[in-house]
Amino acid sequence: TRVERRFTKIYYEKGDRMSAGIKSYGGYIPLYRMSLAELGKMWGGPERPGEKAVANYDEDSLTMSVEAAVDCLNGMDRQSVDGLFFATTTPPYREKQSASIIAKALDLRPDARTTDITDSIRGGSIAARLALDAINAGSAKNVLVTAADRRVPPPDSDLERALGDGAAALLLGDSDIAVEIEGIHSLSSDFMDIWRREEDTYLHTWEDRFVIEEGYLNHLGEGITGLFKKHNVSPKDFNKVVYYAYDVRRHGELARRLGFDLKTQVQDPLLSVIGNTGTASAMMMLVAALEDAKAGDRILFASYGDGVDVFMLRVTDQIEKVRERRAIKNHLASKSMLSYGKYIHYRSLMQWKYRIAAPNYASVTMSWRDRDWAIGLKGGKCRKCGHIQIPPQRVCAWCQAKDEIEEVRLSDKKGTLFTYSCDFLTEISPDPPNVISIVDIEGGGRLSTTLTDRDPDKLVFDMPVEFAFRNIHEAQGVKNYFWRARPIRV
Repeated sequence: TRVERRFTKIYYEKGDRMSAGIKSYGGYIPLYRMSLAELGKMWGGPERPGEKAVANYDEDSLTMSVEAAVDCLNGMDRQSVDGLFFATTTPPYREKQSASIIAKALDLRPDARTTDITDSIRGGSIAARLALDAINAGSAKNVLVTAADRRVPPPDSDLERALGDGAAALLLGDSDIAVEIEGIHSLSSDFMDIWRREEDTYLHTWEDRFVIEEGYLNHLGEGITGLFKKHNVSPKDFNKVVYYAYDVRRHGELARRLGFDLKTQVQDPLLSVIGNTGTASAMMMLVAALEDAKAGDRILFASYGDGVDVFMLRVTDQIEKVRERRAIKNHLASKSMLSYGKYIHYRSLMQWKYRIAAPNYASVTMSWRDRDWAIGLKGGKCRKCGHIQIPPQRVCAWCQAKDEIEEVRLSDKKGTLFTYSCDFLTEISPDPPNVISIVDIEGGGRLSTTLTDRDPDKLVFDMPVEFAFRNIHEAQGVKNYFWRARPIRV
């Protein structure tokens, strides 16, 4: 009835419950990990337990967001996505939108709105709020939110031991909702705890006790208790509690202050297995919680940084339809240990001398012309004979039909390694040898590309591979992204 519709409209506008919610989730953790014992051994400090996730040399916050988004959109119609919001403190460009590149790599519609949200580790939840507002206002139906960071800590520092790399993604929408948004409470603050200026390579931070007591504990505590008062709930009303972690000890201290049970309610902050992933950290913890969530579970989710966003969530039966994800568990199980020497190569923390210099030429014109197949990994399928060519051509190489080519997305296809060669002489990468490969793609098509996330000693012909979006070359201030093949992570 008209009265019911009016009541529903007012109910949503008050923020007590939103018609939009989480439809799907995804995560990404780089293959490589470095043990904290390795760091302690390097600098002569204590050999602490645990490890941190380290992005490969050809990964950044943009490529990791693509990985998490692909995981999130598994089984989803990508053409139904109306917007992409990308949150990070480490965008590859300081003046050039990254979300537009991610959208192209994901093969989203050209009219999907794209936005970068930078400069705060709370960016992921800020992006989620903006997406929810757009959906509830009716200007979008489905919005993808990604969060990723690849911060470079100063060597031989507490931050070097603490920071890790990773990404998370959430698809928000107004139908087929797996997680309802029952309420939100937000606070903004100009508190200075960790910051980085335009000209800085490394992060700055203030005195530890001040940062934790006045910043982390007080702000998160105030935000969470504010949600309790606003919605008349208490700690016992939640099956799982997910909130940003400064470190393990203070994370536990906050739980005790607020009355949460550390053993049964509080989500593992993942600090001992991947480290603090900045903008992605809280969202990755939420993804981990959703992997185990059951219909009816109520989850508290709190993100911190320049304020607080606190969400009250309710899991629905729809969660069972989005289980096929690598998310956090499967990525944690797939790893390769990295030495500190390799790490400083990957992060360019020293000046290196290679026998052959890396290419120093880039063409924005060529990149724009080839964007559909280079960024979107589109092949051309002949309507006459069905063969696929990469890159697409006007004339089919098999049947010579002209202008009978339709584009097909290949980035989400698997393949097999037809052949490869290891080039040990051309040291143009921080991780020699350069493995040049020919990949046969399932369903048709053959691509020449390089392998990443690989152990040259374990490569075999016909091994299964998949595609990963990576930064393959940088010159003249231009980052050139393309799809590399890698052994399938299982």
